[in-house]
Amino acid sequence: MTTIGLIRHGITEWNVRGLVQGVSDIPLHDIGRKQALDVANRLAQEEPWDILITSDLSRAVETGEIIQSQLNIPTSFTDPQIREINCGQIEGTNEEIRVAKWGEKWRDLDLGIEKFAVVGKRGVSFMEHVVKTYSGKRILVVSHGTFIGITLKQLLPEKFQKTMIDNTSLTIIKNTNNTWDCELYNCTKHLKREI
Repeated sequence: MTTIGLIRHGITEWNVRGLVQGVSDIPLHDIGRKQALDVANRLAQEEPWDILITSDLSRAVETGEIIQSQLNIPTSFTDPQIREINCGQIEGTNEEIRVAKWGEKWRDLDLGIEKFAVVGKRGVSFMEHVVKTYSGKRILVVSHGTFIGITLKQLLPEKFQKTMIDNTSLTIIKNTNNTWDCELYNCTKHLKREI
């Protein structure tokens, strides 16, 4: 059995302001650093983890570094394959800005947004690689909300019709004989509401 703990990065200034981030490299907010420490302290009380893999975007890397500093995970990597969905021209905007710029039907326009099917394929490919490469290990993956959500929908479509992934939430999935199961979903019991 291979266990994968999926963690969304800590909150950023753009999260606070309600702006789409996508692949824009936005750093953690001070609250996000505190959230990362909170999830790290929670994980330190549980079973040890063998490997840490983060997206190569700085908000995920910093979240992972904070976690690694508390858990002393011996091996860590960054992987661009687990970046957030590329949101094209809507990055740095909120709904009000999008409507003002492109009109009410902005979703019907080609604004360079990566297709969900492409993100799902990336996610499944990454998860299959992790299971093959680190079979029997416990792997923490620090990534992004939409990427995690779409990946869960692909791996467990019966269970996940819709997803909502909170900052520094913990989702634990397991693979046994090529069968996926979700043990814990979007758990934030380690957080105290700061916003």
